[in-house]
Amino acid sequence: MSALLILLGVGILLMLAYRWYGRWLATRVFPLDDSEPTPAHTMRDGRDFVPAPPLVVFGHHFASIAGLGPLLGPAIAVIWGWVPALLWIVLGCIFVGAVHDLGCVYSSVRNRARSVADLAYDVAGARARALFLLFGVFALALAMGVFVINIANLFAPGAGGAEGGHVPEAVLPSAALVAIALMVGVLFYRYRVSLAKLTLPALLASLLCVWLGVQYPITRLFGLELTAPLWTYLLLGYALVATLLPVWVLLQPRDYLNSFQLFLGMGLLLTGAVVGGFTLSAPAFNPAPSGAPPMFPLLFITIACGAVSGFHSLVASGTTVRQLDRQSHALPIGYGGMLTEGLLATLALLAVAAGLGAEWQSRYPDWLTAGKSALANFVHGAGTLVSAVGVPLALAKVFVATVAVGFALTTLDTGARLIRYNLQELGRAWRITPLVNPTLSTLLAVGLIGFFALLKAPDPVTGELKSVGALLWQLFGASNQLLAALSLLVVSLYLRSLGRPTLYTLLPMGFMLAATLTALVIGMQGFAAKGNTLLLGISAVIFALAVWLVGEAIVAWRRGTRTAVPTR
Repeated sequence: MSALLILLGVGILLMLAYRWYGRWLATRVFPLDDSEPTPAHTMRDGRDFVPAPPLVVFGHHFASIAGLGPLLGPAIAVIWGWVPALLWIVLGCIFVGAVHDLGCVYSSVRNRARSVADLAYDVAGARARALFLLFGVFALALAMGVFVINIANLFAPGAGGAEGGHVPEAVLPSAALVAIALMVGVLFYRYRVSLAKLTLPALLASLLCVWLGVQYPITRLFGLELTAPLWTYLLLGYALVATLLPVWVLLQPRDYLNSFQLFLGMGLLLTGAVVGGFTLSAPAFNPAPSGAPPMFPLLFITIACGAVSGFHSLVASGTTVRQLDRQSHALPIGYGGMLTEGLLATLALLAVAAGLGAEWQSRYPDWLTAGKSALANFVHGAGTLVSAVGVPLALAKVFVATVAVGFALTTLDTGARLIRYNLQELGRAWRITPLVNPTLSTLLAVGLIGFFALLKAPDPVTGELKSVGALLWQLFGASNQLLAALSLLVVSLYLRSLGRPTLYTLLPMGFMLAATLTALVIGMQGFAAKGNTLLLGISAVIFALAVWLVGEAIVAWRRGTRTAVPTR
């Protein structure tokens, strides 16, 4: 099968989905009304609530939700065959993920930018809200803790270079992008310089820094070797400062510029796939690869971002909605942003399915190897596609790895800010006044991330000393997709309270709930067989909380519309 034909087919389907299904949803299910001011205007504070141009908000939203997820998920799931992976990416992002993201933005923008977790109080009660918020804090802190570990390893020098998961060449361009973004933010908001005048020079400067990073990889600072442990502390410090800053200073301009880097990378991958004449070397179907769990439900857990991800609900109803200038912008940002991520996931799939060529079989001998080598496989395959447009292969690999690192870094400080928002909502819900304070809640948020990144504990099975985040990471996939199912459940209850159609959110919710609960059961069976009581116990708690929340939702559904649901 030609990579070109797949790209053409996926591109046409995504455009048709936006034109017909997305616009229909924005009219019939999630009616967007520009006559109603958004929270970015009604609650404007110059810190978290700052209305921004739609392209800037799209950049933030896309950069935050993309991260490493849509790159690594397809790079692992291709072991089951490229056809099932591609079908889940395309159908998932159109009918599940994009509906999920648009629904979360819509529900939040009509309710003073309250998160989907906080909105659970109005539609399902106080217990549901508390459980949802606690679940969100746990999932976010775990994910960001592991992100810190991964970014620290990527920045640190090591054997294998980009393919070995070590890209010190990315340090300089990543740091430079922060400095450039700070300048863009000040010039745009303080001195009213138009984005049209700022964008191209800023992008050219950032690309120049990518080339400089390749020439001058940074491995030492003030005579100290920048090891992974040292980078861990530096990244936690960065997350603290970035989260305390107003969104217009760093978050908005950095994510805006970062998104253009990703678009450039996507453009190079797409062009390389077209002009290179690549064909897929991965099998179309491989239902029983060595050591792999069953395709159902694990395919739908492995490919999260790119199809649907619970993390998106926290971004959509957290940082994104507080910057939304008009309600109608929710369609291109929420629905369109998810479709764009689906295209990115498709390109990542083609990078490993076509870019690896004859090496595919040797790189995918079994499930364990596929998981451990996902980043290396993506970097190698994507670098091969990019090299087809004339870029030297070594430079292409570093560029791909640098873009991936940049988006992981973007997701880190967005995630830290979202944990702060959830903690503040918990503080208001439980009347714990200190938690509402932004500085204290930020310190606690970064502390929770540091807990998962820094605290070591012995592996219950092997006895090897590992970070708590690494020990619990096996639970994140199911937890993340479970969060998506629960977010769709809250959105469905909210739609019911308004008398709006619920079928289009209930069906994907039911599917994701069935997939994630089944995955948790399979996981618990595996943990029990290995004697891993730690993961078994936490999995059981997550399963019980999910069932509890669903039970609360069923009671609320039978009770009917609650009168306390606001519309502003």
